[in-house]
Amino acid sequence: MKKLAIALNIVLLSSCAELQQVASQLPEGTLTSLSTLGSGELSSDYIASGLREALNQGIEKQVAKLTQADGFLKNELVKIVLPEELQAVDSGLRKIGLNSLADRGLELMNRAAEDAVGEATPIFIDAVKGITFDDAKNILLAEDGAATNYLNTKTNSALYSKFSPVIQNSLSKVGADSVWSEIISRYNSIPFTNRVDPDLTNYITGKALDGVYTMIAVEESTIRNEVSSRKSKLLQQVFALQD
Repeated sequence: MKKLAIALNIVLLSSCAELQQVASQLPEGTLTSLSTLGSGELSSDYIASGLREALNQGIEKQVAKLTQADGFLKNELVKIVLPEELQAVDSGLRKIGLNSLADRGLELMNRAAEDAVGEATPIFIDAVKGITFDDAKNILLAEDGAATNYLNTKTNSALYSKFSPVIQNSLSKVGADSVWSEIISRYNSIPFTNRVDPDLTNYITGKALDGVYTMIAVEESTIRNEVSSRKSKLLQQVFALQD
């Protein structure tokens, strides 16, 4: 359940209004009041209500962070570093005095991920819709990280295929494609180096998704393990069931 909360939370960062839209699409009766529930009973309505609040909390605390300037670049949990192939490129450019170009290339890889996550809301909305209330119930009572692992297993492949063109567009939007074209060209012109032709879209897409799941896991762990993070009575009662 937390997974669900956090997953939507990652994509819903573009707009809280989108969260309300998703919530409105939940089955009728989802918001049954707590007073109508049997003592200790774990109903789908109960879980759905807690999920809605957890989503809001996740959006506010984690999702928006990834879309802000330096959301990836200055967050050591998710920062995208150069793949092994490009580490040689980075080193080669610095040896001939092109430090600023090398720094710019790394920065724009992270900028593309930040930009892409901000445009990916519909992808995560669809992913969250695919999680049933029975799934949410089982996840709620499972070990720390169960929600994140579940969402990763169920959505990674589909999200990747949809996320890749978003990353490609973002690379162009932030100017990363032209900068990296220059970087690769400059590096390949250095005598006695092995030519490189990296697939940046593929690499950044994978790393951006890793970052999304990482931040989902952060919020899942926080809600599961820190009672003080459960600001409302609803969250307190829902997650008390897994304590």
